[in-house]
Amino acid sequence: MTTIPSHPALLLIDNDPKLRALLEENNSDSAVRIVCASTLQEGVGKNREESYDVVLLRDRLSDGLASEIIPDLQAGLDSPEIIIFTIDGDPLEAEKALKAGVWEYIIDSSPADILPKIVRRALRYRKNKVEDIEKRLQGVRAELRSSGIIGSSKIMQNCIDLTVRIAESDANVLIAGESGTGKELFAATIHNLSSRSENNFAIVDCAALPPSLAESILFGHAKGSFTGADKQQPGLIPQSDRGTLFLDEIGELPIDIQKKFLRIVQERTYLPVGATTERKINFRLIAATNKDLHAMTEAGEFREDLIFRLKTFHLELPALRTRVADIAELAYYCRDKFCKREKLKKKKFSPDFLLVLTQYEWPGNVRELFQAIERSIVDARESTVLYPIHLPPGIRVQVAQKKLEQSKAADRHVPGDFSAEKLGQALPTLKQAREQAIAYQEERYLQKVLALTGGDIKQCCQIADLSRSRLYDLLKKYNLPARRSSS
Repeated sequence: MTTIPSHPALLLIDNDPKLRALLEENNSDSAVRIVCASTLQEGVGKNREESYDVVLLRDRLSDGLASEIIPDLQAGLDSPEIIIFTIDGDPLEAEKALKAGVWEYIIDSSPADILPKIVRRALRYRKNKVEDIEKRLQGVRAELRSSGIIGSSKIMQNCIDLTVRIAESDANVLIAGESGTGKELFAATIHNLSSRSENNFAIVDCAALPPSLAESILFGHAKGSFTGADKQQPGLIPQSDRGTLFLDEIGELPIDIQKKFLRIVQERTYLPVGATTERKINFRLIAATNKDLHAMTEAGEFREDLIFRLKTFHLELPALRTRVADIAELAYYCRDKFCKREKLKKKKFSPDFLLVLTQYEWPGNVRELFQAIERSIVDARESTVLYPIHLPPGIRVQVAQKKLEQSKAADRHVPGDFSAEKLGQALPTLKQAREQAIAYQEERYLQKVLALTGGDIKQCCQIADLSRSRLYDLLKKYNLPARRSSS
């Protein structure tokens, strides 16, 4: 997720130690953190390890030319502003760098005299740029929420931000994730945010393609091309012209079709069954899968060259169990939408009901959660409040079994470790044992409150009857995550 850094970071790729000292001296008032690399490859490695606002590098070092590593430096989503400096310069290298989009290419006989000023300007530009991006993303996030893309957890916000950035390009996208995580929803969102939004969003369910008819269904066919082809059919792929083609469950695409489809991806041309002339097509490709395509490649079930063509961008959607903090927010969204659609009065959620939702594993992810909420509302009939008893029995059984397992595990690992095999060793003092037990229960309580409220600080304070400062102290003590209050 894009954030405005409190302390800007500069990566200096140069073998002159005097330059770092000069930059630190001239930027001491702005608290710029400066990291150094003495070779181009070392600089590329450091840029991969963490994000920098500005990269300043000499045009030529012992292991190559600066222009050769520009693509590596720009590979990330939040790529840094790049400044290349040189004493004499090279017209060809300058042209390469400027065409690649570097922020500045400086030619000066004494670059050290002007670099501090240039760096300060670049950092100011970067700060304004990041602030503008963040404002734009905040507006888009509100729009996405109305489409059903919900979640304040960091992992979900990262997905949302990446989705927005992907939509700005026309590159191919591979969306991966378990069944029920919303792959089609994200694909449609990318299309709707893109420059192709006015045109068709064509969906192909690869799992539903009959192997014998797959080619005809995808590419279309000419009249008389086979028995029963009494008229020309355009096929599904041509319907995506000037729009977006979404291949759902691409792991199910027949292996013999994959080779032909690879040509479409590469050349943007296709040949209908029975036709003699290829036809051009202009589409943006988004594919989705819940399978490990690389494992399928090793098993000979999927073409490796097609994977590389598909995943210019790779969007990995998280399973619901990995973002428990979003469950309550999703539950309220589903309730509001379902009750509005069915013209029902909104029902309240009891704390126990929300707690069970956070304790269940949700193998069906968001889709299963929504189905459970809708069924609970229907089963509750005249009750104005939903309780755990209104949830499907399978969910309550799994949660109960999980609690029993945790209880048995806790008995085996009592805080203070008073198990039989340890009785021969020195016991803690009563005070130490009390402190350990209190810490153990405090942490478990805070985990439950965070899960129940989705990490909302204001709600946590109300439930736990704690001040904000005390709550923050406890969260810090146990290294527990939280988010800002919703109001």
